[in-house]
Amino acid sequence: MPYWHYPTTTMGWAGGIGMLVLMALVLAALVALVVVLARRGPQPPRPGDTARRILDERFARGEIDQEEYERRRDALTRTS
Repeated sequence: MPYWHYPTTTMGWAGGIGMLVLMALVLAALVALVVVLARRGPQPPRPGDTARRILDERFARGEIDQEEYERRRDALTRTS
């Protein structure tokens, strides 16, 4: 006949402390994961990247010729 009111483990109070430590470690790991994922969000483009993108788009649309494109691209890379 089983005795449900008696503990079947021999860990005693150390088992309860071990469970609390384990839960704290799991919680700390979850917080660390959230922080890492939050910091990996999209970054705003650098100002030089935006200017280069606009220059590339203008050249692709035919607003400037290749000579003008290369001159402006070189000017952008010299100041970066």
